[in-house]
Amino acid sequence: MNLLVFNKIQEKEAFEAFFSCCSSTNWASQMASQMPFSSISELKEKADKAWAQTQSTDWLEAFSHHPKIGDISHLEKKFASTAAWASSEQSAVSIANQEVLERLSTGNEAYFQKFGFIFIICATGKSASEMLELLESRLPNSKEVELKIAALEQHKIALIRIEKLFL
Repeated sequence: MNLLVFNKIQEKEAFEAFFSCCSSTNWASQMASQMPFSSISELKEKADKAWAQTQSTDWLEAFSHHPKIGDISHLEKKFASTAAWASSEQSAVSIANQEVLERLSTGNEAYFQKFGFIFIICATGKSASEMLELLESRLPNSKEVELKIAALEQHKIALIRIEKLFL
């Protein structure tokens, strides 16, 4: 879809499109209410500003709509609306060796137990080993620090998905 066509859709449809990029009701509502956009650059700038106005409850809502890194079967069942995007974002996991997959699974569980939300990483362009290394390096963080890091990663994902809307 191009931006001219997008700017003509109803706010409800725009909300749904933005919600597919980042599943925070607050953020998607803010974005849909700011239409029309003069350019993709302006849209991304407004996305940055809207994300800066979100709170931890918004971040946790968005996180809850992501599958665990490497959990492809769960991805296809629970996250059908964003499965194609998330699958391509996590494509490096599909070629990972068994040891890396097992460590990702163990690390994901430890992360969830410690922080109460899943490990969020902008996986685009990262190998499974890189994601594992980042997961393990973030495990010692405090919940407060990790929540902020995960929120930044969530926003990176949203910006990439916004670009995909207009490809």
